[in-house]
Amino acid sequence: MSESKPPFPPFTADTALAKVRAAEDAWNSRDPERVALGYTEDSQWRNRDVFLTGRAEIVRFLRDKWERELDYRLRKELWAFSGDRIAVRFAYEWHDADGQWYRSHGNENWEFDARGLMRRRYASINDLRITPGERRLHLPEGSSAVV
Repeated sequence: MSESKPPFPPFTADTALAKVRAAEDAWNSRDPERVALGYTEDSQWRNRDVFLTGRAEIVRFLRDKWERELDYRLRKELWAFSGDRIAVRFAYEWHDADGQWYRSHGNENWEFDARGLMRRRYASINDLRITPGERRLHLPEGSSAVV
């Protein structure tokens, strides 16, 4: 298989940060197919209480997620790295169809294969209701489109 996503493990501080930024950019695109390309074909996920295996399940999950979580905007922060693993802290904001805003935050543990594709992703996430005035993450000025 020739598919790969640099940078590759083992990670340094710079390459781990580059991997975090690439993941943040992909997720902020809100394009399930683009996001799924960063994972192995048989990638294993735990997202809250949902367990997924493989890209097809990841794409379905993300499509459903972004149909519910409107105007989604995410920030990730490198927390730790070693060898083929990276840990991140994150926060994202979104609103539901009724206009209620939320800030979701938590931690993710990632494990990569030698080609730089994520083979395991374990996410623990908590949600907090917020008012529009409490938002911290905004789309670029004048944009409500996918970034």
